[in-house]
Amino acid sequence: MLLKSEIDLLRAVPLFAGIEPARLKLIAYTAETVTYRPGQVLCRQGETGDAAYVLMEGEADVSIAAEAGDFVVASLKTGDVVGEISILCDVPRTATVTAKSRLSALRVRKEAFLQLVRQFPEIATEVMRGLAERLTHTNEELVRARNVAAGQGRPR
Repeated sequence: MLLKSEIDLLRAVPLFAGIEPARLKLIAYTAETVTYRPGQVLCRQGETGDAAYVLMEGEADVSIAAEAGDFVVASLKTGDVVGEISILCDVPRTATVTAKSRLSALRVRKEAFLQLVRQFPEIATEVMRGLAERLTHTNEELVRARNVAAGQGRPR
């Protein structure tokens, strides 16, 4: 994919919205464009995180392993960022991300991602906002699942 289109995509991602074009060019240049077929795994729960992914095209499911099987906790679309938790917290991947459709993404290496967070407070703020939104969504899903298990609700 052309560098210009990668820069345009990065500019449209809230995480990178406040970054000047010259820096976006550097990010796009150092990132790797990767593609996946439906059903292919971008990253697997429990693995060591070495990169974050910015979805450029396509959709993916985020799932966690449970005793009853994998449980989809989120769906991702173009512009979403995934994989940053493992990098920021230096913990194994917290979920598995699987392509739902043909998918292309920018793979931003751990060192480059961490450097961005250090250099640009607005990126750190956006990462925190995104993580807080995910936590809120996960808490809502847990309450819904608990209510279904207790017979107080019905599954969606």
